[in-house]
Amino acid sequence: MTSVDKDILVNLRHTLHSLAEESSMERRTGEFLRGTLESFGVPRIVSGEEGNGLWAVFAGREQGPTVLLRSDMDALPIAETGDLEYASLTPGVSHRCGHDGHMAIMLGVANGLVKNPPLCGTVILMFQPSEETGQGALQMLSHDLLREFSVDYAFALHNLPGYPEGTVVVDEGTFASASEGISVVFQGKTSHASEPHLGVSPASAVAQLILAINGLAQLETGLDDHARATVIHARVGEEAFGTSPGWGVVMATLRSYDTLLMAKLEQRIRELAMHIAAANRLTYNIALHEVFAATVNDSSAVSYILAACEKQGAPVTVPGKPFPWSEDFGYITDAYAGALFGLGSGEGCHPLHSDRYDFPDGILPAGVSLFLGIVRSITGGM
Repeated sequence: MTSVDKDILVNLRHTLHSLAEESSMERRTGEFLRGTLESFGVPRIVSGEEGNGLWAVFAGREQGPTVLLRSDMDALPIAETGDLEYASLTPGVSHRCGHDGHMAIMLGVANGLVKNPPLCGTVILMFQPSEETGQGALQMLSHDLLREFSVDYAFALHNLPGYPEGTVVVDEGTFASASEGISVVFQGKTSHASEPHLGVSPASAVAQLILAINGLAQLETGLDDHARATVIHARVGEEAFGTSPGWGVVMATLRSYDTLLMAKLEQRIRELAMHIAAANRLTYNIALHEVFAATVNDSSAVSYILAACEKQGAPVTVPGKPFPWSEDFGYITDAYAGALFGLGSGEGCHPLHSDRYDFPDGILPAGVSLFLGIVRSITGGM
């Protein structure tokens, strides 16, 4: 069912790899996507917010369901390593999560839909920026385009190292965890290191909060809950031996299979920060970063994925429990009946976000065929 030659898909992926751009900076990438979609003859292309996201819209001859397919666009702040001929042209930035492959697959889907439009309903391809920061999905969901349609189903894939190439990994219910970063800044008063009593140091407060966060999941959740609190950074004052510090910061990442449970952990950290600050005569400020909702797969959407796999003979693996990583597609499954599925990228493939990872070109045709199979089962057509 693949409508684009594999060599073309590979060339598209390699070009996109070389254009790697960080979240919210995907302008060259967007320009290349638009130019490619126009060359395919896509009937309607709509720019996303701030020029770094876009949509390709395919209308059927008759009324029917609306299907949304999402591809992420952004790369990571990881320097390119190795000697790839198509290496990133952006210093310190590379596609180490495989979004270059996701975009190439979606371009292949676009080409297939140009050649064989849906018989009924509408298919919307969404090229989304800023997935890595958890901001892109919400940004695109607020776009005026989606007010024109009532989306019935939404789908996305993510390549998954550790599974055989082409294996589909999918399950109903929570598929990927909710997560958020939280930072607590304590503010006191500096003084000379020989006279710490004349200042207000946050050192003890930082230490207390680190210990409290490290024990948070154990003390605040039950046996059947799945949550994790990880301190990822802490600092007190400046590197000056003559100064008693006047400020300190603790940063942590919270993860949970359940968005409500994560909110409970966040609230507990807020309470701890308040009490610790008061006990140490400090003021404090809390900020959230890179907030991701849990990705919860709808059972009817999963059934369409499984039907496409059966028709194409694609092997399926059910993971049995949610993945600990997060995906901002969770905001889309909050809004619509949708499902995220994994596409195995090889048992020997380097892990995502590794500086040695590179999207395996061999699974590009499988991704295109799966998406087209899902679309055809919902909207008709060959």
